[in-house]
Amino acid sequence: MAAYLIVDTALDKPALYEEYKLRARPLAEKYGGQYLARGGELTLKETDLWAPTRMVLIRFPDAASANRFYDSAEYQEVLKISKQAARRTVAIVEGL
Repeated sequence: MAAYLIVDTALDKPALYEEYKLRARPLAEKYGGQYLARGGELTLKETDLWAPTRMVLIRFPDAASANRFYDSAEYQEVLKISKQAARRTVAIVEGL
């Protein structure tokens, strides 16, 4: 069953975040990730629980692949750049 890594990102240092994006994408793809949305236009319909700002959606073959990507030593090194450049909420959810 496919799994989706969903990220809401508030950019604090957009220039630095560009470096993160360049390094993170090949790693996600190495673990079977396919980017479906990356910071495109966002229309909010309801915000009772959450008001996202910039969404990224990556489909993985399964939750194990998504977790292997996120937990990998390679990604954890790149993630340090993101943590300097942005604030994020990250979730992995199984789906169709």
